[in-house]
Amino acid sequence: MIEIILMLFGEAVMVFGALGILRFPDVYTRLHAATKCDTGGAMSIILALILIMDAPAVVRAKFLVLAFLIAMINPMVSHAIARGAYRYGVKPKVVVDMYAWDNP
Repeated sequence: MIEIILMLFGEAVMVFGALGILRFPDVYTRLHAATKCDTGGAMSIILALILIMDAPAVVRAKFLVLAFLIAMINPMVSHAIARGAYRYGVKPKVVVDMYAWDNP
């Protein structure tokens, strides 16, 4: 039962993240939506797959390592992309630009 809940949650996060990518106005908010897809959606689906599949423990451990790597690497990569876009000159469409305050 919990695997079905995890799978549905992961699919819902993926759908809402895809809608966010389509609807949000600039690269930073779209990147935020994409990061939610990767982190929340993919991890929930991977955890559901670990519970559903009938596989050896080694395969399940590999899926756990994959989920751990997604949780660790995805925020760093999205931060690097956002920082690179900002330094390249892509300005956010927001009222307050706090990154500019810290990095004049």
